[in-house]
Amino acid sequence: MTSYASSYPSIPFDPAYKAYFENFYAVTDDPNAHEAYADLYTPDATLVMASKRVKGRSEIIELRKSLWDKVASRLHRPLKIFPFGPGSDEVMLHGTVTYGLKAGGESSIEWAAYAHLVKVDGVVKMDFYQVYLDTAAQNR
Repeated sequence: MTSYASSYPSIPFDPAYKAYFENFYAVTDDPNAHEAYADLYTPDATLVMASKRVKGRSEIIELRKSLWDKVASRLHRPLKIFPFGPGSDEVMLHGTVTYGLKAGGESSIEWAAYAHLVKVDGVVKMDFYQVYLDTAAQNR
C-alpha cells in the first residue's frame, strides 16, 4: 500500500479510479510535475482550489505553478474517498496535507474535495475537481 492509498466504503469502486487517485496525489506532491499534473485532467476541465477557479489546461498549469510560490514541499494524505454509489464516477474525498514552507517550518491542514472522473480512450482523468481548504494555513 502506497502512502497515497485511501480507505473506501465497502461498495464497488472501479480499481482504475483507485489507482488514478494514488497517482494523482503523488504527482500533486512533485514540485516539478506541472505538465504531468495537467495531463491528469481533461483539456477543458474545471479546477477550483479554495476561492480560485480555472478552466482548461493552460489555466490549470498557471494555478498549479502559483500554488508552489510559498511552498517548498507538499505531502498529501488522502485518508478516505467516498464514491457516490456503485459504479459512480463522482467522489468526495477527505485528507490532510503537510506543507514545507519556503519561509521555514511546516503547516498541516485538513482538506475535502469533490471530483468527477471520466475515461478518455480508457485513461482516467478528471473533468471537474474542487478542493475545500483553509488557504491561510499555508502562511502560518
